[in-house]
Amino acid sequence: MIGRLTGELAEKQPPQLLLDVNGVGYEVEASMNTFYKLPALGESVVLYTHMVVREDAQLLYGFADQQERILFRALIKTNGVGPKLALAILSGTSSEEFIRCVHNEDTATLVRIPGVGKKTAERLIVEMKDKLDRLELPTMTEFALAASEGGVTAPVVADNRQEAESALIALGYKPVQATKAIENSVSALGEGASVEELIRTALKSMVGG
Repeated sequence: MIGRLTGELAEKQPPQLLLDVNGVGYEVEASMNTFYKLPALGESVVLYTHMVVREDAQLLYGFADQQERILFRALIKTNGVGPKLALAILSGTSSEEFIRCVHNEDTATLVRIPGVGKKTAERLIVEMKDKLDRLELPTMTEFALAASEGGVTAPVVADNRQEAESALIALGYKPVQATKAIENSVSALGEGASVEELIRTALKSMVGG
């Protein structure tokens, strides 16, 4: 199994990226929280990975830190949660926010994530509460410090709006929802906002309420 990759960031089109490792390109799917922390294209990056082998494909999921990968692995062991939904959850909320939702039994926030209905939210809270107690995760203070550090903003490109919309659709949002959310992000941030900034603001508006 591939557990970690170190290489040059060759392409990034949320939620997918291409990592060049000594001339071999690895296609990786990542949460938006990981995308926010990526460096500029051409720079070196380290990703912790989880590999899923299916009959028709071998898929790699990448994470900026081990804590998010731990949560991802716990999520996909939850009944009814696959890798795509786990990525949507970790894109719609930060690790800290998700843990808080579970501890506070906050189903209202979880159901705003595409693919998470009331029953799935309730199941997540019941099953993840027990798992979180056993996982080796940083304290809430450490999560808050990591979140405050932020990530590197990607260069602004002409099709940022379209790329941001495509990312939201790939995460499970309906095209109409994605378009409206990105339009609101552009209005709030301006035309020069990066893809990551547009997506982050859109997700906060849809999930954060």
